[in-house]
Amino acid sequence: MLVAISVASVLLVNKAREDNALVVHTVEVESQVANLLLDIRRAESATRAYLLTSAPQYLSEYQAAAAGLPAALGHLQMMTVDNPTQVANAAKLKAAVEQRLAEFALGVERVKNNDVATSVDILRKGTSTDAVEAIARIGRDMRAEEDRLLAARTATADRTQVLASSVTIAGSCMVLALAALSLVLLRQSSRARDDAEARLRDNYVNLETIVDERTADLREANEEIQRFAYIVSHDLRSPLVNIMGFTSELEELRGDIFRRIATLNRTALLAPAMEDATDVAEPELEGSDKQLSDDFNESLGFIKSSIAKMDRLISAILNLTREGRREFKPVRIDLRELIDSIVKTVAHQAAEANATVEIGALPNIVSDRLALEQIFSNLIDNALKYLKDGVPGEIAIEGRTKLGFAIFEVTDNGRGIDPKDHQRIFDLFRRAGTQDKPGQGIGLAHVRALVRRLGGTMSVASELHNGSTFTITLPIKWSGKNSGKNRDRES
Repeated sequence: MLVAISVASVLLVNKAREDNALVVHTVEVESQVANLLLDIRRAESATRAYLLTSAPQYLSEYQAAAAGLPAALGHLQMMTVDNPTQVANAAKLKAAVEQRLAEFALGVERVKNNDVATSVDILRKGTSTDAVEAIARIGRDMRAEEDRLLAARTATADRTQVLASSVTIAGSCMVLALAALSLVLLRQSSRARDDAEARLRDNYVNLETIVDERTADLREANEEIQRFAYIVSHDLRSPLVNIMGFTSELEELRGDIFRRIATLNRTALLAPAMEDATDVAEPELEGSDKQLSDDFNESLGFIKSSIAKMDRLISAILNLTREGRREFKPVRIDLRELIDSIVKTVAHQAAEANATVEIGALPNIVSDRLALEQIFSNLIDNALKYLKDGVPGEIAIEGRTKLGFAIFEVTDNGRGIDPKDHQRIFDLFRRAGTQDKPGQGIGLAHVRALVRRLGGTMSVASELHNGSTFTITLPIKWSGKNSGKNRDRES
C-alpha cells in the first residue's frame, strides 16, 4: 500500500510539473507575441520620427528594431511548433511583418533620396495598410489561442496539483493509520508475549518443583530398592550357607549310609565282621544299591552346582548395589593409557585365544575413571571370551569426537550376535547364543547402566558369525551433575 501511494505521488508530482511547464510555456508564448508586436511598433515609431525629422538617431533606432524582428519571429515559430494553429498564425504573422518592414524600408529610402513629401504622404496613409491590419488581427488571434491554452492548462495543472495533494494527504493518513495499527498490534503482541512468558515461568517453576519432587521420590525409591536388594541378598546368603553346610554334612554321611546298606545286604555269616563297618572303607555296592549311590552322588552334584550359581548371583547383586551407591567423581582421563593398562592385564588370556588387540586414536575425556575401567574391561573380556574357535582373534578399539561427545567403538571378529538378541544381551541375568562360557548375564547390563550414569548411550551392531561392534557415546567433559538422575532412571 505504501509503495502504491509513493508511486502514485511520484507520478502525480511529475504530471503536475509537466502541466506547470505547459502553463509557463503558454505565458512565454504570450510574452513573445507581445514583445514582437512591441518591436514592430518601436520600428514603426522610429520610422515615422525619421520621416518627419530625418534625424540620424531615429534611423539607428529603426535599424536596431528592424534587425531584431526576424530573430523574434523565428523564436516565436519555434515556441509554437507544438500547436498547428499557432504554427499557421506564426507563418501569417511573419509574412505580414516582412511586408510592413518593406514599407518601412521604402519610406526610409525616399527620405534618404530627399523625397520627403512622398514619404510623409505615405506615412499618413500607412496607418491603415493591409500589413498593419494583418499584424493586429494575427496578434489578437495568437493571444486568444494562448489565453485559451492558458486557461485549459492552468485548470489541468490545478487538478493535478489537487489530486497530488489529495493522494499525499490520503497516503499520510493511511501511513499514520498503519503506524497506529502497528503500535496497537505490537502492544497486543508484546502483552501476549509477556503473559505467555509469565505463564511459562510459572509452569517452569511448577515443572521444576514437580521434577524435583519426582526426582526425590525416585531417588528415595531407588535407595530403598538398593537397600532392599542388599538386605535380600544378605539374608539369602544366610540360608544358602546353611544349605551349603548341610549339603556338606549330607555328603559326609553318605559313606556311613551306604556302608550300612551294604552291611545289611551281607550274608549272616559275615555279620560279625561288619560290626565295625563305620571304621573301614566303604564296601563295593552292586545292583540297585550302586544305582542308588550314583543317583545320590548326582543329586548332590546338582545341589552343589546350584548353590554355587546362587552364591555367584547373590554376590553379583551385592556388587551391583554397592556400585549403585558409589558416587562418581569426574577427572581428566588419558583413555589410551587406561585401555593400554586393561589390555596388559588380559595379555595372557589374549595369547591363549590367539587374539590381538589394536588400540587406535582415542580422545581424552573428563569422566569417572573406575566406571570407564569397568566398561572397557567388560567389553574387552567379552570380545576375548566369544571369539570363533580356530580363527585368530582381531579386536580393535578406537574413538573420535563429535559435537561435544566422544564416540568409542570396540570391534571384534568373533561369533557375533543375532539381531533379535541385541536388546536381550543388555537385560539383567539374560544371555544370548550358545551358553558354553561362564557368566551370569550381568556384565553388559552393568556396563550400560554405568554408561547411562556417565551421561552417555550404548548400542551394538552385529550379525551371527560376522563379529560385533559396541559403540559407546560419552560427554567429553562430564560434570557429574546427571549422575543421580541417570541412577534414578536406571531404577
